[in-house]
Amino acid sequence: MVEHLMVHHPRLPQAVMYAAQFAFVGPPGLTAITQEWGVEAAAEPGGEVNPGYLQFKRVVPGTPVNIPEAAKQRAQLAASTPGVSPEVAEGKLEGTTLEAASANFVRALFAGIYLHTGAASTYQFFKSHILSRQLELGSLFTFTQPTRDLARLCAREGFESPVARVISETGRLSRHPVFVVGVFSGRDKLGEAAGASLNEARFKASIKALKSWYLYSPQLKGGELMVPSAMEGEKGKGKTWKPAYIDDGEII
Repeated sequence: MVEHLMVHHPRLPQAVMYAAQFAFVGPPGLTAITQEWGVEAAAEPGGEVNPGYLQFKRVVPGTPVNIPEAAKQRAQLAASTPGVSPEVAEGKLEGTTLEAASANFVRALFAGIYLHTGAASTYQFFKSHILSRQLELGSLFTFTQPTRDLARLCAREGFESPVARVISETGRLSRHPVFVVGVFSGRDKLGEAAGASLNEARFKASIKALKSWYLYSPQLKGGELMVPSAMEGEKGKGKTWKPAYIDDGEII
């Protein structure tokens, strides 16, 4: 997943890339896939349960499921009970959630496909069920000082310093004014946005300019972009490696 994001969106900040990876293959995303596939979970595992159901031991209601709290509770249990080791205490909190079980089911399915059919079939299955899902990467960004970041980006790339200019406005003296501001670097317009004040419009225009830079995706003539794993094993036979675009990194 990471190599796909790095090749298709080489300018993504590290935090956004990790968030996108979690959105695609994290527990919530994998759980949504099981629901789309129609996977149903049994209320309680057992020999008489239909083997077509997902079986797992559910956690007791009220049990902390986040790792830090669960680890803290196990340590307290082991310390407060004489003769109880942490391993035994671990067993007293056994069980899992529906989300975790669903995510493990999808991971196990991918492992089974890889074991029995190989890497090529697994990658095609991955493309069909994971990469085919749509994710709005722009919604993962959070900017606190976009005007400063844009100025640093222009300085690093050798562009002219960004300048905000009013493109149009209406109702300046009314209760609901609207200002359309563009951010320019020389004669090139980097971003444009509307806002209820000049500062708000400049802020939004700078964000659009930064997003247009970070969401850049290289286009390859005569085929699709290649990921490093495409050259491994049987998949790589007869192929010519086409290097991916490498960016200087995010603005710090």
